[in-house]
Amino acid sequence: MPTERLSMRRIRDLLRLKHENGLSSRVIATSLGLSKGAVGEYLRRARLAGVSWPLDESVTDTGLERLLFPTACDVMAVGRHEPDWAKVDQELRRPGVTRLLLWQEYRADHPDGYGYTWFCVHFEAWKGRASPTMRQSHAAGEKVFVDFAGDTIDVIDPVTGVVQPMKLFVAALGASSYIYAEARASEGLADWIGCHVGLFACLGGVTAMIVCDNLKAAVTNPDRYDPGINRSYQEMARRYGTTVCPARPYKPRDKANASY
Repeated sequence: MPTERLSMRRIRDLLRLKHENGLSSRVIATSLGLSKGAVGEYLRRARLAGVSWPLDESVTDTGLERLLFPTACDVMAVGRHEPDWAKVDQELRRPGVTRLLLWQEYRADHPDGYGYTWFCVHFEAWKGRASPTMRQSHAAGEKVFVDFAGDTIDVIDPVTGVVQPMKLFVAALGASSYIYAEARASEGLADWIGCHVGLFACLGGVTAMIVCDNLKAAVTNPDRYDPGINRSYQEMARRYGTTVCPARPYKPRDKANASY
């Protein structure tokens, strides 16, 4: 009877024990209740797929499974034209460009090319190898990441049908990635602070730290070592018993939970 495949959660534990703690296959097998051969097989699959630890946060369990256990279609895809991942990464930095749009353009040029899921999974794998980053760990209730989304949204009055462009405030908790969003007329100081009041009311509490972008309503002097916090924003933080910690300028990964 074949051995049942491990869940992706346990495979993540296996990779962590091997690459983060440097344990031997025998010790890992004992820790997870597996055979030494099974541990070796999972590590072999990870090595062939180019999977290392820590995994990129965007790699889902489904994506990890596709990498470690490719389907027959994935195997048959060997030899097809592979996208220029560096160009894909560069194009994604442009406003309004999405992975789906780039994949559609790729398939238009290569009708027998890869499917969309393969495209996304392997792009993330390439990105992890090309630009490795330190994995951030967040304790529950420690941080909330806040920012205004780059694009406006249209809010339609249900009575008059009038369309009004609005700014979208987005907040995400560090540990759970729980999202709060609110539409506001502007990115001004009054709307910025009002969004935080609504956020804390929705959460029913306050995190120990607020990680914000360097927008004018929050930061008067965007400096990496000694940032200047808007006085009204700082007073709001004191009122709620929390701390404002601006992300480093030009470092979007510092505020990834709110930005992505």
